[in-house]
Amino acid sequence: MSLQDKLDAFKADFKAGKPPYNAPADIHPIMERATAELIATGQASRAVKAGDRAPDFSLKDQEDNEVSLAGLLEKGPLVVTFYRGVWCPYCNLELKALNEALPELQRYGANVVAISPQLQVNSRKAVRVNELGFPVLSDTHNETANAFGLRFAMPDYLVELYKKLKNDLPAINGDPGWTLPMPARYVIGTDGIVAYSEVNPDYTRRPDPSEMLPILKKLTQMA
Repeated sequence: MSLQDKLDAFKADFKAGKPPYNAPADIHPIMERATAELIATGQASRAVKAGDRAPDFSLKDQEDNEVSLAGLLEKGPLVVTFYRGVWCPYCNLELKALNEALPELQRYGANVVAISPQLQVNSRKAVRVNELGFPVLSDTHNETANAFGLRFAMPDYLVELYKKLKNDLPAINGDPGWTLPMPARYVIGTDGIVAYSEVNPDYTRRPDPSEMLPILKKLTQMA
Protein backbone atom coordinates (compact mmCIF):
# COMPACT_ATOMS: atom_id res chain seq x y z
CA MET A 1 0.00 0.00 0.00
CA SER A 2 1.39 3.39 -0.98
CA LEU A 3 1.82 6.18 1.54
CA GLN A 4 -1.04 8.13 -0.05
CA ASP A 5 -3.31 5.07 0.20
CA LYS A 6 -2.56 4.92 3.94
CA LEU A 7 -3.21 8.65 4.31
CA ASP A 8 -6.50 8.39 2.41
CA ALA A 9 -7.61 5.47 4.57
CA PHE A 10 -6.82 7.38 7.75
CA LYS A 11 -8.62 10.47 6.43
CA ALA A 12 -11.73 8.43 5.66
CA ASP A 13 -11.80 6.91 9.16
CA PHE A 14 -11.10 10.27 10.76
CA LYS A 15 -13.92 12.00 8.88
CA ALA A 16 -16.26 9.13 9.70
CA GLY A 17 -15.51 9.62 13.40
CA LYS A 18 -14.43 6.02 13.84
CA PRO A 19 -12.79 5.02 17.14
CA PRO A 20 -10.28 5.90 18.43
CA TYR A 21 -10.63 9.28 16.67
CA ASN A 22 -14.25 10.18 17.49
CA ALA A 23 -13.70 13.60 15.93
CA PRO A 24 -16.73 15.92 15.92
CA ALA A 25 -18.12 16.34 12.41
CA ASP A 26 -18.11 20.15 12.55
CA ILE A 27 -14.29 20.39 12.60
CA HIS A 28 -13.79 19.06 9.07
CA PRO A 29 -15.25 22.02 7.12
CA ILE A 30 -13.07 24.36 9.19
CA MET A 31 -9.89 22.43 8.43
CA GLU A 32 -10.82 22.12 4.77
CA ARG A 33 -11.48 25.86 4.56
CA ALA A 34 -8.03 26.62 5.99
CA THR A 35 -6.40 24.25 3.50
CA ALA A 36 -8.29 25.78 0.57
CA GLU A 37 -7.30 29.29 1.62
CA LEU A 38 -3.63 28.30 1.95
CA ILE A 39 -3.72 26.73 -1.51
CA ALA A 40 -5.28 29.91 -2.90
CA THR A 41 -2.40 32.06 -1.64
CA GLY A 42 -0.05 30.36 -4.09
CA GLN A 43 2.64 30.20 -1.40
CA ALA A 44 3.64 26.66 -2.34
CA SER A 45 4.71 27.81 -5.80
CA ARG A 46 7.05 30.38 -4.23
CA ALA A 47 8.81 27.93 -1.91
CA VAL A 48 12.28 26.54 -2.57
CA LYS A 49 12.08 24.18 -5.55
CA ALA A 50 14.26 21.87 -7.63
CA GLY A 51 17.21 23.77 -9.08
CA ASP A 52 17.43 26.22 -6.17
CA ARG A 53 20.24 26.26 -3.64
CA ALA A 54 19.02 24.89 -0.34
CA PRO A 55 19.06 27.42 2.53
CA ASP A 56 21.71 26.59 5.11
CA PHE A 57 20.64 25.43 8.54
CA SER A 58 22.13 24.26 11.83
CA LEU A 59 19.61 22.78 14.26
CA LYS A 60 19.50 20.60 17.37
CA ASP A 61 18.25 17.05 17.11
CA GLN A 62 16.17 15.27 19.73
CA GLU A 63 19.30 14.42 21.74
CA ASP A 64 20.62 18.01 21.66
CA ASN A 65 23.25 17.31 19.01
CA GLU A 66 23.98 20.11 16.54
CA VAL A 67 23.14 19.02 12.99
CA SER A 68 24.04 21.21 10.03
CA LEU A 69 23.18 21.00 6.36
CA ALA A 70 26.86 21.35 5.45
CA GLY A 71 27.84 18.50 7.76
CA LEU A 72 25.14 16.23 6.39
CA LEU A 73 26.05 16.93 2.77
CA GLU A 74 29.65 15.93 3.46
CA LYS A 75 28.29 12.38 3.92
CA GLY A 76 26.10 12.25 0.81
CA PRO A 77 22.79 13.47 -0.57
CA LEU A 78 20.11 14.44 1.91
CA VAL A 79 16.39 13.75 2.16
CA VAL A 80 14.60 16.43 4.21
CA THR A 81 10.97 16.33 5.26
CA PHE A 82 9.26 19.21 7.03
CA TYR A 83 7.17 17.74 9.82
CA ARG A 84 4.36 19.59 11.61
CA GLY A 85 4.68 17.68 14.87
CA VAL A 86 4.05 14.49 16.81
CA TRP A 87 0.41 15.56 17.22
CA CYS A 88 -0.20 15.25 13.44
CA PRO A 89 -1.23 11.70 12.43
CA TYR A 90 -0.66 12.40 8.73
CA CYS A 91 2.91 13.46 9.50
CA ASN A 92 3.52 10.37 11.61
CA LEU A 93 2.34 8.12 8.79
CA GLU A 94 4.81 9.88 6.50
CA LEU A 95 7.69 9.45 8.94
CA LYS A 96 6.92 5.75 9.29
CA ALA A 97 6.90 5.38 5.50
CA LEU A 98 10.26 7.14 5.24
CA ASN A 99 11.63 4.93 8.00
CA GLU A 100 10.47 1.81 6.16
CA ALA A 101 12.23 3.11 3.03
CA LEU A 102 15.37 4.11 4.95
CA PRO A 103 17.51 1.06 4.01
CA GLU A 104 16.78 1.64 0.32
CA LEU A 105 17.49 5.36 0.60
CA GLN A 106 20.76 4.61 2.37
CA ARG A 107 21.77 2.29 -0.46
CA TYR A 108 22.26 5.48 -2.46
CA GLY A 109 24.30 7.06 0.32
CA ALA A 110 21.46 9.31 1.45
CA ASN A 111 20.79 10.57 4.95
CA VAL A 112 17.29 11.50 6.14
CA VAL A 113 16.21 14.20 8.58
CA ALA A 114 12.83 15.60 9.61
CA ILE A 115 12.55 19.27 10.56
CA SER A 116 9.82 20.33 12.97
CA PRO A 117 9.00 23.43 15.07
CA GLN A 118 8.38 21.32 18.16
CA LEU A 119 10.54 21.25 21.29
CA GLN A 120 13.15 18.52 21.63
CA VAL A 121 11.09 16.60 24.20
CA ASN A 122 8.37 16.23 21.57
CA SER A 123 10.93 15.31 18.92
CA ARG A 124 12.16 12.54 21.23
CA LYS A 125 8.58 11.35 21.50
CA ALA A 126 8.23 11.40 17.70
CA VAL A 127 11.38 9.30 17.30
CA ARG A 128 10.27 6.87 20.02
CA VAL A 129 6.62 6.48 18.96
CA ASN A 130 7.47 6.06 15.28
CA GLU A 131 10.62 4.00 15.97
CA LEU A 132 12.66 6.23 13.68
CA GLY A 133 16.18 5.52 12.50
CA PHE A 134 16.77 9.17 11.60
CA PRO A 135 16.71 12.40 13.63
CA VAL A 136 13.97 14.97 14.11
CA LEU A 137 15.46 18.48 14.26
CA SER A 138 13.93 21.34 16.24
CA ASP A 139 13.31 24.43 14.12
CA THR A 140 12.60 27.19 16.64
CA HIS A 141 9.96 29.65 15.43
CA ASN A 142 9.89 27.78 12.10
CA GLU A 143 12.88 29.87 10.99
CA THR A 144 14.34 27.21 8.70
CA ALA A 145 10.88 26.50 7.31
CA ASN A 146 10.60 30.21 6.61
CA ALA A 147 13.94 30.19 4.77
CA PHE A 148 12.51 27.45 2.55
CA GLY A 149 9.33 29.49 2.03
CA LEU A 150 7.14 27.05 3.97
CA ARG A 151 6.13 28.90 7.15
CA PHE A 152 2.60 30.27 7.33
CA ALA A 153 0.51 31.87 10.06
CA MET A 154 -2.58 29.93 11.02
CA PRO A 155 -5.84 31.92 10.56
CA ASP A 156 -7.61 32.96 13.75
CA TYR A 157 -10.52 30.58 13.25
CA LEU A 158 -8.12 27.62 12.93
CA VAL A 159 -6.25 28.73 16.07
CA GLU A 160 -9.57 28.73 17.93
CA LEU A 161 -10.33 25.22 16.67
CA TYR A 162 -6.92 23.95 17.80
CA LYS A 163 -7.53 25.49 21.22
CA LYS A 164 -10.93 23.81 21.38
CA LEU A 165 -9.27 20.48 20.53
CA LYS A 166 -6.61 21.17 23.22
CA ASN A 167 -3.88 21.10 20.59
CA ASP A 168 -1.67 23.68 22.32
CA LEU A 169 0.98 24.49 19.72
CA PRO A 170 2.62 27.26 21.82
CA ALA A 171 3.31 24.66 24.53
CA ILE A 172 4.33 21.95 22.05
CA ASN A 173 6.67 24.30 20.18
CA GLY A 174 7.78 26.61 22.98
CA ASP A 175 6.69 29.50 20.77
CA PRO A 176 3.71 31.83 21.31
CA GLY A 177 3.25 32.24 17.56
CA TRP A 178 0.72 29.99 15.86
CA THR A 179 2.71 29.08 12.74
CA LEU A 180 3.22 25.84 10.87
CA PRO A 181 5.34 24.64 7.97
CA MET A 182 3.63 23.42 4.84
CA PRO A 183 4.47 19.74 4.44
CA ALA A 184 7.43 19.46 2.09
CA ARG A 185 9.95 16.90 0.98
CA TYR A 186 13.34 17.69 -0.56
CA VAL A 187 16.30 15.80 -1.95
CA ILE A 188 19.45 17.92 -1.77
CA GLY A 189 22.59 16.97 -3.66
CA THR A 190 26.06 17.17 -2.15
CA ASP A 191 26.54 20.44 -4.05
CA GLY A 192 23.71 21.99 -2.00
CA ILE A 193 21.33 22.18 -4.97
CA VAL A 194 17.81 20.87 -4.57
CA ALA A 195 17.33 17.92 -6.92
CA TYR A 196 13.73 17.12 -5.92
CA SER A 197 11.00 19.09 -4.21
CA GLU A 198 7.39 18.42 -3.31
CA VAL A 199 5.50 21.12 -1.41
CA ASN A 200 1.81 20.67 -0.76
CA PRO A 201 -0.34 23.05 1.28
CA ASP A 202 -2.82 20.17 1.67
CA TYR A 203 -1.38 18.34 4.69
CA THR A 204 -3.27 15.16 3.76
CA ARG A 205 -1.23 14.75 0.56
CA ARG A 206 2.35 13.41 0.73
CA PRO A 207 4.65 11.93 -1.95
CA ASP A 208 5.65 8.29 -1.68
CA PRO A 209 9.28 7.68 -0.66
CA SER A 210 9.73 5.61 -3.84
CA GLU A 211 9.48 8.83 -5.88
CA MET A 212 12.90 9.88 -4.59
CA LEU A 213 14.76 6.74 -5.63
CA PRO A 214 15.30 7.69 -9.31
CA ILE A 215 16.56 11.10 -8.16
CA LEU A 216 19.02 9.55 -5.71
CA LYS A 217 20.14 7.01 -8.32
CA LYS A 218 20.89 9.84 -10.75
CA LEU A 219 22.81 11.79 -8.08
CA THR A 220 24.85 8.69 -7.28
CA GLN A 221 25.74 8.20 -10.94
CA MET A 222 26.81 11.85 -11.20
CA ALA A 223 29.05 11.69 -8.13
